Amino acid sequence: MLPTHGRYEYAAWSGRTPYAWPGGATLAVYLGVNLEHFAFGEGLGAELAPGGPPPDVLNFAWRDYGNRVGAWRLLELLDELRLPATVLLNSAMYDYAPELLAAHRARGDEMAGHGRTNSERQSTLPEADEATLIADSTAAITRHEGAPPRGWLSPWIAESRVTPDLLAEAGYAYTMNWCADDAPIWMQTRAGRLLAMPYPQEVNDIPAVVARKDGAAAFADMILDDFHERLHQTQDGMAQVMGIALHPYIIGQPHRMRHLRRALAEVAQHRDAIWITTAGAIHDHVAALPPGVVPGSEWVA
Repeated sequence: MLPTHGRYEYAAWSGRTPYAWPGGATLAVYLGVNLEHFAFGEGLGAELAPGGPPPDVLNFAWRDYGNRVGAWRLLELLDELRLPATVLLNSAMYDYAPELLAAHRARGDEMAGHGRTNSERQSTLPEADEATLIADSTAAITRHEGAPPRGWLSPWIAESRVTPDLLAEAGYAYTMNWCADDAPIWMQTRAGRLLAMPYPQEVNDIPAVVARKDGAAAFADMILDDFHERLHQTQDGMAQVMGIALHPYIIGQPHRMRHLRRALAEVAQHRDAIWITTAGAIHDHVAALPPGVVPGSEWVA
């Protein structure tokens, strides 16, 4: 037998029980805006180009552009198109760029946990240290937002074997780490169930632009192709979730922002037929569905 994670069982897309989102929509769309901070001269960080030995000023400054400029341009676009966001938040941002978080808070955007900083991976830590990382990030968000975050995306989507257990024990309701489905599924943990929220590994500017070197127009076309194909697929009545993952230091560059504006404006034109929402609201809707409707709910206590 192959080793298995034991978190969820296989559930074929065909044969599932159909359900709808609010208003009868079958497609839910959310924007995952990653607000990240990085250590200078050490630790992990995406690279625009090989930066050489530390301190890597080239790539540190490129990433810092996102918090200083790109994120503000993205906020303007979200306001213009009346789009909510789920903010995937390094808690170090509260000390580094509090004005940026205040602007998202004023919009009513959801704040979800995304570690302390994207210069570290929690998957390499002993269990106690990983639990401390989660607790540190959670406490900072709770202190500033007045309520604990309900969703989590690990920095670099890096998990240890016990990450889902630690998240559930810390009070999290959903994780974005397990990108195995087009609809939410329930996962087993030692503290009860945890919802796996679809988070895009393809419609995501890091793998698209940084890894595959796709151009801005190609990434915008990817968003629209994904969106329109899902509109076609959901005619079968099976609800889907489409996430769009954005990092301001990438998508906030003006030449990319121009094409993102084109893509999101077209998505927004369909707002009467789809549910444009946040990941947290998707969780709440799924959690209220009858037992057995969502895969995993029939066997997870």
